[in-house]
Amino acid sequence: MQKVLIANRGEVALRVIRACRELGLDTVAVYSTADETARHVRVADEAVCIGKAPARSSYLNVDAILDAARRTGADAVHPGYGFLAENARFAGACQDAGLTWVGPSPRAIEQMGDKAVARELARAAGVPVVPGTAGAVGLEEALRSAQDVGYPVMVKAAAGGGGRGIRVAHDADELRRCVTAAGREAQAAFGDASLYVEKVIARPRHIEVQVLGDGHGGAVHVYERECSLQRRRQKLLEESPAPNLPPQTREAMATAAARLAAAVDYASAGTVEFIVDDSGAFFFIEMNTRIQVEHPVTEMVTGIDLVKEQLRLAAGAPFDFDQDEVQPRGWAIEFRVNAEDPDADFLPSPGEITAFDLPGGPGVRVDTAAYAGYKVPPFYDSLVAKLIVWGRDRAEAIARGRSALSEFRIEGIRTTVPFHRRILEEPAFTAGEYHTESVAEFALA
Repeated sequence: MQKVLIANRGEVALRVIRACRELGLDTVAVYSTADETARHVRVADEAVCIGKAPARSSYLNVDAILDAARRTGADAVHPGYGFLAENARFAGACQDAGLTWVGPSPRAIEQMGDKAVARELARAAGVPVVPGTAGAVGLEEALRSAQDVGYPVMVKAAAGGGGRGIRVAHDADELRRCVTAAGREAQAAFGDASLYVEKVIARPRHIEVQVLGDGHGGAVHVYERECSLQRRRQKLLEESPAPNLPPQTREAMATAAARLAAAVDYASAGTVEFIVDDSGAFFFIEMNTRIQVEHPVTEMVTGIDLVKEQLRLAAGAPFDFDQDEVQPRGWAIEFRVNAEDPDADFLPSPGEITAFDLPGGPGVRVDTAAYAGYKVPPFYDSLVAKLIVWGRDRAEAIARGRSALSEFRIEGIRTTVPFHRRILEEPAFTAGEYHTESVAEFALA
């Protein structure tokens, strides 16, 4: 591996470029016409325009990306997150073109991307799953399963992601409507209308475990991240470790995640996601077969560069550490700074950033591709920056978060910075006692 093409944009493209440079690898950026002045284009060793602004014409254009790799002599592709990162056909096309794919195998992406199949693989690996159907089902089987596990139930798209293709039903009539609506949404969003049914766990916590696999049955975990602060099933803030999580639950969950990764011969970085009920029981819900937006909190508490590990594993190197060497230290919190108006139900706020002052100080990290004068395009995800703070304990991390957010100045667009300031003053948050419904209950959105 000598030259890596990054099939993505924004801060994650910059993140990969920097990891490549530390490893002595050349980089190729790709960009749409809307991103001609983007930072990842300027920072990479080479850059190739791959199409017009709409993602389907550029960042989702497999032929254009492969052509850019051929023209620049790239021998590897890192997909980042989003766009084609969890597309098994794209991974296979890269491999067929003789490129090293920096990620899991197409088979693993396909298996774990189908959430109904992933549930059965988790069950076979001895990982607890939420009560529900075994695989994708039609209406009649959904009705029978709901009767067995008890209402309310959640109808979920087997090929889903990003909170889409999900409906909650409280009785049989509502379930019939949900199956129709969720199937229609799943077909439109993912090209696959397959659905499965799960028992609703009331007010759960959403906790995920970072794993790394070598593709040969070897896997390690890098402990957990708390991801329960969400709106419309989209994460807003993440922290590690998860607050008030009993040590025995933490170890059992992390071990189960690594066991599942090993069972599917997983390669590269991935995240095994769980929900935890009010009794402390945990259940597998899905696996994300890519690097996550929130990976920096894990890096801050472990000192492990997850993107460099992805690149090393793709090149055939062994793990750079043993499981026993993973010893988290301190506390980290990540604030997603989106171009959205939190006082208008998180309405998107694209436009030109007229002022952009970043915070600093001990334990403060900002991952961003934005700058003063940058125009946030309306075509892509609204993420502008990720503010990550580290402290010796949670109290210090929260204090540093307050300080850093007070310094963060972004003008010209609305952002979620004021929302995060308010979150840090919520007693339930400071006590570490929150769940996936807390944002609505805080009445901050």
